Amino acid sequence: MAAPVSRLTLSESLALGPEWRHACHAMLYAPEPGKLFGRIPLRYAVLMQMRFDGRLGFPGGFVDVHKGSLEDGLNRELAEELGDAASGFRVERSDYRSSHAAASAPRVVAHFYAKLLAREQLLAVERAAPHARDHGLEVLGLVRVPLYTLRDGVGGLPAFLDNVFIGTARDQLLEALQDLKIVDSNYISGIKLPARR
Repeated sequence: MAAPVSRLTLSESLALGPEWRHACHAMLYAPEPGKLFGRIPLRYAVLMQMRFDGRLGFPGGFVDVHKGSLEDGLNRELAEELGDAASGFRVERSDYRSSHAAASAPRVVAHFYAKLLAREQLLAVERAAPHARDHGLEVLGLVRVPLYTLRDGVGGLPAFLDNVFIGTARDQLLEALQDLKIVDSNYISGIKLPARR
């Protein structure tokens, strides 16, 4: 069962004491004009990754708040996990979305960002990721989030959401998809979400 988490403002999270560790992760997404089977519009490509522990999450990791900004640390982590293509963009403070703190040990506050890329930038990330320093170690591969539901009512996003996600990654994904208008909020509210594991 997942540990309870609380949402904090960025300033509240940065004011936490030295016993807290900070992790930053980013959802990278881009317009995707393609159609699945020639009929199901994809609209956007949204990247997540399979982690070393078998859970789905977003690229990023632990950062040292005493060695530069959160964004500096996040961009270093992205370079390690995504390879050379991460130098083609920079996640900035304007891409910040939320912070969540775990209520139990270890004390970790997770900062979440969403970065809109050009389609070519996202394709470059997908091509470069298998050559990144952490590929096959911390990161087992990138995956695209299916932003549709197949005729059976299960395939696509509903089945994807049945996977095991790290921490608040599933909630961050769903909130970002709605807030950024990547998918319609009525579509998300119509999906029967599995219990958090």
